[in-house]
Amino acid sequence: MRIKGVFVAMMAVFAMATAAIPAPSRNASMVTGNATSQPIGHYDFCQIHRNECGANRNAGPVEMTPAKWSLVRSVNATVNRTITPMTDKEIYGKDEVWAYPTTAGDCEDFALLKRRMLIQRGFSAADLLMTVVRKPDGEGHAVLTLRTAEGDFVLDNLASEVKPWFGTPYSFVKRQSSYNSGRWVTIENGRDVLVGALR
Repeated sequence: MRIKGVFVAMMAVFAMATAAIPAPSRNASMVTGNATSQPIGHYDFCQIHRNECGANRNAGPVEMTPAKWSLVRSVNATVNRTITPMTDKEIYGKDEVWAYPTTAGDCEDFALLKRRMLIQRGFSAADLLMTVVRKPDGEGHAVLTLRTAEGDFVLDNLASEVKPWFGTPYSFVKRQSSYNSGRWVTIENGRDVLVGALR
């Protein structure tokens, strides 16, 4: 009887301990934090394209329709298919050049072109945010985040499919502010989502 009582007590303690650990959550939207450093390549880009790096009219995340989703997927696929992946070193002979690609570019160039094409087609700059992530091997990478009323989605030159941000294998570091395209903010729940995304 005593062993049974100890077992029941142990199970009760275990239940209380596990109840205190929240289940992994999949946040539909990134939680942004404080202002942070602007990537040097984006700073240089803004010196050339000043009209693309100022305050945005932020009306809230875009309400998506089937036609808008079709457009987003088409732009992502078209840019991924038509631009040849090459490093800045190969193209310009130096590191960290953010530019609109014509035939070749690296990850941020793909993202910049997708952003420009979607803005030209009616999307708000406040909903198209350049984003810095880390791949599972620790290497830095850039993607385009689309803010929608359904959550945040990622357009990536390494993936043909537009995915929810928590459905990627990345750790999210920082992104452009939705209020000002020349300012950057931290992503507070980026590491938590990485753990959930690998399950």
